[in-house]
Amino acid sequence: MMFNNLLCDISQILGGQYQRGRHRARKNPTLPPFPSLLAGRNRQHEMLSAVAKTLTPLRRRIAAVNPHTPLIYSQFSSSASAAVGDRSPATASSPSSQEQGRGVWSKLLLFVPGAISFGLGTWQIFRRQDKIEMLDYRRKRLDLDPVRLTSASNSGSLDDLEFRRIACRGLLDEKRSIFVGPRSRSISGVTINGYYIITPLMPVSGDPLSVQSPILVNRGWVPQSWRDKFREASKTDKTEKQDIDAAPPASKDEKTSWWRSWLRKSEKNEAKEQVSVTSREIIGVVRGSEKPSIFVPANDPDSGQWFYIDVPTMIRACNLPENTIYVEDINENVNPSNPYPVPKDANSLIRSSVMPQDHLNYTLTWYSLSAAVTFMAFKRIKPKKSRR
Repeated sequence: MMFNNLLCDISQILGGQYQRGRHRARKNPTLPPFPSLLAGRNRQHEMLSAVAKTLTPLRRRIAAVNPHTPLIYSQFSSSASAAVGDRSPATASSPSSQEQGRGVWSKLLLFVPGAISFGLGTWQIFRRQDKIEMLDYRRKRLDLDPVRLTSASNSGSLDDLEFRRIACRGLLDEKRSIFVGPRSRSISGVTINGYYIITPLMPVSGDPLSVQSPILVNRGWVPQSWRDKFREASKTDKTEKQDIDAAPPASKDEKTSWWRSWLRKSEKNEAKEQVSVTSREIIGVVRGSEKPSIFVPANDPDSGQWFYIDVPTMIRACNLPENTIYVEDINENVNPSNPYPVPKDANSLIRSSVMPQDHLNYTLTWYSLSAAVTFMAFKRIKPKKSRR
């Protein structure tokens, strides 16, 4: 009898704990139904099933003594088995659905690098076609006959003269030359630093073929010695001007000697101007300003430091009109006795930093990378065959 009462008490305690756990689980499904006894739902289910299996043979033995206790144990065992049967699929189904969703997204992400690489390869194909058309346009424009340029007004827009050869005549005012650089050049396998010399081309009075307004001309590449001589001559001219300005007023007896010395200096200056300012026939191409990279320093017109071609700033530095055109000399008829300045090569105008062949190489690289990444993604998601 005492054993029977003990079993009844155990069944009531477990049954009450089970009912309270179910009530709590309905309100908050995230909490386990037996927090005081068990750590999780899976362990709870195993415990309930084990208790039910233990009470089943005891219920059969006690049923012969007391016919009312089997009802208690039957209710408890049925409820325990129902809890095990009802809760196990629910708890197993929710993690599996989440894992399936994560697995689909992880598989799709494996193909993203391959898709991006394929898109970059296709973009290089379009870039190659655009570069071919651009170089063909430049080549056809350079093959046309030169256009005689007399003034900026009859030259039309710069877009019409882009990569079109022009012919112009005038006087080169070398006193206002600008040296841009340094720019290296390979001569007989030796790399030499030099500069681009840019000089204003001034009109010639009485010449109908001469330009009527100034033009800024890039005459080509010169060695560094040219820039050093130009700076020395500029310093000498400034010193002479300062000496003349600082000289005291001359007396009546000294006026005659001063007049004679002034005539001599004027004759020397005229001789220098005849040397420094020479008439020249220019055949070149209208161009614009350069686009420097972030590593190129800024120009300093006050100190005469020019690192890249900035047409508007150079026009202001030379005191020229704002509508002055910038031309790069490409005349191939160079005097062997005076090889400098070296004009720019016309073929350099139909070259680019990235040629069509380079775009083709980039295309093959991106497509190969896309194929390799896609193949590895397929190998990753492909189920592995089990070895027996």
